[in-house]
Amino acid sequence: MSNVSLFINGIAVEVPAGTTILRAAEKVGIKIPTLCWHPDLTPWAACGICIVKSENSPKMLRACSTPVENNMKIITHDAQIIAVRKTVIQLILSTHPDDCLKCPRNQQCELQRLAAEFGVRETPYPKQLNGLEEDTSSTSIILHPERCVKCGRCVQVCQDMQGVHAIEFLGRGEHTRIAPAADVKLGDSPCIRCGQCSAHCPVGAIYERSQCTEVWNALQNPELHTVVQIAPAVRVAIGEAFGYEPGTLQTGKLYAALRRLGFKAVFDTNFSADLTIMEEGTEFITKFTKDPGSLPLITSCCPAWVDYMEKFFPDLIPHFSTAKSPQQMLGAVAKTYYADKIGVTKKNMYVVSVMPCTAKKYEVDRNADMRSTGDMDVDVAITTRELANMIKSAGIDFKSLPDETADSILGTYTGAGTIFGVTGGVMEAALRTAHAVITGKEMTDINVLETRGLEGVKEGAIKIGDATVNIAVAHGTANVSAVLEKIREAKKNGTAQPWQFIEVMACRGGCIGGGGQPYGANDEVRKKRTLGIYSDDEKSTLRCSHQNPEITAIYKEFLGEPCGHKSHELLHTHYTARPLYNK
Repeated sequence: MSNVSLFINGIAVEVPAGTTILRAAEKVGIKIPTLCWHPDLTPWAACGICIVKSENSPKMLRACSTPVENNMKIITHDAQIIAVRKTVIQLILSTHPDDCLKCPRNQQCELQRLAAEFGVRETPYPKQLNGLEEDTSSTSIILHPERCVKCGRCVQVCQDMQGVHAIEFLGRGEHTRIAPAADVKLGDSPCIRCGQCSAHCPVGAIYERSQCTEVWNALQNPELHTVVQIAPAVRVAIGEAFGYEPGTLQTGKLYAALRRLGFKAVFDTNFSADLTIMEEGTEFITKFTKDPGSLPLITSCCPAWVDYMEKFFPDLIPHFSTAKSPQQMLGAVAKTYYADKIGVTKKNMYVVSVMPCTAKKYEVDRNADMRSTGDMDVDVAITTRELANMIKSAGIDFKSLPDETADSILGTYTGAGTIFGVTGGVMEAALRTAHAVITGKEMTDINVLETRGLEGVKEGAIKIGDATVNIAVAHGTANVSAVLEKIREAKKNGTAQPWQFIEVMACRGGCIGGGGQPYGANDEVRKKRTLGIYSDDEKSTLRCSHQNPEITAIYKEFLGEPCGHKSHELLHTHYTARPLYNK
């Protein structure tokens, strides 16, 4: 690809052809303000805040979408440009409610930041609100259309990144609004509750349904034995809320913070990720060695992906692993195995999970299988963002906390458990154990590089003894359909399936890029969080799930054997074909 030379504010810059003015300016340290633009999405120049000038031209250009040309002389800031940008901000604010103190994005709002940067203290335009009501029909996220700035990010994310098409533009002109497709309630739409719309929204128009109050109430109830679990991806993202670089591993401080919040026991979802590998891995090994015609097996630990599959690909339910997610497995064993150990009744055991994912709020009561203990196995799921707010409101100085350890008997984990937090991690963890079980030997190199990276679909052929396992790893549900269509085609034509084992994660990068993680995720942030996850794996003494001594103990003392009768009662689920729209 040829390069293009130009000048930005008099500074010479050379970039590849096709680079936008915005990206070229970044290369020389010039920041052009944006609102609708996001590095994950195709720029479409909706807001107009990024306007710049080309010398000797009266026309203003939108930097986010205009490619550079040779010998361009771009001006990014002068009195006229700043005045135009300020006017754009004032116009947006004239249709935006002044409820910043009650907004979940207060102090993390991109519009609020722009207004402050441009010194907007008042607007000359009359306030014009539409009186649109909140949509609280979803168990996971809330749509507040009155705060929408019509940037279109949520539409692009839902339709292009996720391939769900649950949200779209309705109306025209000044009556344009963002709403669920067909103008139904969000809870009745094809929404899979992944929360990527909320993660990409620049303001407080879409956000997670906060359940912090329920957690506070449980912590203050003397009759409840409150326990908590933290997901793999939380430990490499929570620090961002307290000034740390993305990817900084904060496992020990997290344990300490949770104890200071008042939890009676602090467990780790990495433990139940190891448990998941024993169940799901056994499921795969059984099919691979005894019933290969039933393959491929598709992983099931992502609830947004489960929702997507039940709505968009219900014909492939027979290929779905019946293993519950690590969140649900830990809830089930906490209210049985752990409760029996400490002499607490199930009704007095209250299980909270801290997840990077808004869909986990839906999963806790997805079907009757999530009540395998007689009541909800997990009582409430909060996001990484919600936990950060709780830590701050409790007056805990996160940076000064010592590193502490998780509680036994549901806290010990291996490196395989922690890599569940990234795309390809479930597959890699499963292959480590499958190799050991099938061959009786550990893998010579347990780093399965074929599963790693941010490519939308990754493929590989992994040797296990004399056999070869063809694998696929997909993340971001828009990438999943191509994989699943190939499975459908092979079934229709009666030909061999292209893969025996498939991992799917709904969010780009896997759970490290989940819809409940700290705001501001892009591929640079995802890569840093991913490095943090793999560093936790590499420093682990034990790196394979079957090596976890607490996993060995729970099977010996309670579960019996993987995929046995007790395991199926507590650790497995079923799936149901569901319509895209609820009527």
